[in-house]
Amino acid sequence: MNQAYEPLRLHVPEPSGRPGCKTDFSYLRLTDAGTVRKPAIDVEPADTADLAKGLIRVLDDEGNALGPWAEGVPVEILRKGMRAMLKTRIFDNRMVVAQRQKKMSFYMQSLGEEAIGSAQALALNIDDMCFPTYRQQSILMAREVPLVGLICQLLSNERDPLKGRQLPIMYSVKESGFFTISGNLATQFVQGVGWGMASAIKGDTKIASAWIGDGATAESDFHTALTFAHVYRAPVILNVVNNQWAISTFQAIAGGEATTFAGRGVGCGIASLRVDGNDFVAVYAASAWAAERARRNLGPTMLEWVTYRAGPHSTSDDPSKYRPADDWSYFPLGDPIARLKQHLVKIGHWSEEEHAAVSAELEAEVIAAQKEAEQYGTLAGGQIPSAATMFEDVYKEMPEHLKRQRQELGI
Repeated sequence: MNQAYEPLRLHVPEPSGRPGCKTDFSYLRLTDAGTVRKPAIDVEPADTADLAKGLIRVLDDEGNALGPWAEGVPVEILRKGMRAMLKTRIFDNRMVVAQRQKKMSFYMQSLGEEAIGSAQALALNIDDMCFPTYRQQSILMAREVPLVGLICQLLSNERDPLKGRQLPIMYSVKESGFFTISGNLATQFVQGVGWGMASAIKGDTKIASAWIGDGATAESDFHTALTFAHVYRAPVILNVVNNQWAISTFQAIAGGEATTFAGRGVGCGIASLRVDGNDFVAVYAASAWAAERARRNLGPTMLEWVTYRAGPHSTSDDPSKYRPADDWSYFPLGDPIARLKQHLVKIGHWSEEEHAAVSAELEAEVIAAQKEAEQYGTLAGGQIPSAATMFEDVYKEMPEHLKRQRQELGI
């Protein structure tokens, strides 16, 4: 007897908020601050399964630092983190305005995500190599990279250190452990794993940290990187920044609906943590834990940072077309700067007056750097790197046919 079946159908994930209706953030699977355990540094990857489902949080709604992950985080690190986050937000704000003034072609800000890059940068050594995406400029701020060169790169002017060969915001700062940003998604993971493996092969002590967005976890490079990291126990931190949106596509489309992105790491034999990415203290503590595992030859760690892309994907995007315009104001994990400020004030190591003074100081620093960079040209002014640079940095010794072509151009 043949049984009658309903027609087959597919499940297409939908976000829990669209323009005109308030987002329901209950899908985030939140836990209370201070309630998630901190395992031994040599924990077996399979024994982190609960940590990949929960959410490591330290700061509660009143600014108290709670639980085992709060222990041992120096106040000086918190103060440096506050400065780095403020500097990142001020820098972003001014560069968005400059783009609107047609001084540069393109910009991508990290509004709402400043804690992730700055805290991890402070947990790593300066010679550890970061393989970032285009929203980790807070790493550069935490490592105090000079701003003039960064702005020249944005303006694509005659002092652009990358000679106009990269889109604005795709920096490359080798001396500060900041690997060249790739516009192709997911490449950072395989590059970071490979660099970490090379460091181990050479007998070095430097580790790698690679970054990827939630949407890019659907790329094949993501899975390849996890295989190599697990098999060879590469000394690398694998960061998944789950900011809920891959341009206009909700994170569930990439697989974040029925499970967590950190859970994929556990399935691949990698110790994995799911962390409140808007909690600077939690980000620093989890990053330091992962870095220590890598340095002790205990293998890779995957860190899923739960955060929210508060602004547009880029200056070419209008997020109000696909999500509520006021979404960020309702995001339950709040603003990372406001949360760290509340904590520092509560423990007596910050104040409203200092906050205003530091903000003004950093604003003046960014303005001065922008003025200096603009002296070398902006996109609107036409002061761009010489056409001769297209023949450089390709071959160790320039072949004859390129020499002839350059001569024909008269440069």
